Amino acid sequence: MKRIVMMVIRMFFQVPYYVARIWWCGVSKKISYEKGFQITQRATKKANRVGRVTIQAIGAENLPEKNGFMLYPNHQGLFDVLVFLESCPRPFAFVIKKEASKVILLKQVIAALGSISIDRKDLKQSMEVINLVSEEIKKGRNFLIFPEGTRSKQGNTLLPFKGGSFKVATKSKCPIVPCALIDSFKPFDENTIQPVTVTVLYLTPIYYEEYQTMKTNEIADLVRERITLAIQEFTEVKD
Repeated sequence: MKRIVMMVIRMFFQVPYYVARIWWCGVSKKISYEKGFQITQRATKKANRVGRVTIQAIGAENLPEKNGFMLYPNHQGLFDVLVFLESCPRPFAFVIKKEASKVILLKQVIAALGSISIDRKDLKQSMEVINLVSEEIKKGRNFLIFPEGTRSKQGNTLLPFKGGSFKVATKSKCPIVPCALIDSFKPFDENTIQPVTVTVLYLTPIYYEEYQTMKTNEIADLVRERITLAIQEFTEVKD
């Protein structure tokens, strides 16, 4: 919380400008989600810089050549989305749980990027979201979803991945990009304003040919295993 307050104070005169621009991206039909992403990314980089957070992105070259892929990262904390908004070189939208979609500013970002909220308790609405996102991916849009479904609150340790999160991938037959977040819980979930570095590893994509015969629970276990291994290898080398 201290870091969020610091960000707001240090950007006090700029916050209204960025909020207004992001809001306009969400309500104007003339602005593409690519442009909305560009504006949101610029604001995110500024916020992270004044918040004393450094993003170390490794493996962005692993992203598929063509758009129309899914990013599947582990979920550590409130800062996670900001990591991708700064580091991802390709525009993306995200699927977020209904409760979080009502948070101020995040609500405007969701609209600007054409992101979608999902009510996990409503099976019918969840299926509608899966179908909608699948069709958008087929059109060449990229999406991010957290397969744990909620923040792990266990640092760099992962919760089980939910198989249902991968129905979008199997339905759209798109590439799956596992992403490993390391120390992303520190900026907002720890009560400090000390400089911190957050790392994101964009891992090798898993293409449809590799997972087409697998059940969604098996895909979930595969992606979780690759992320867990990547985190272990990175932290071992770092130590």
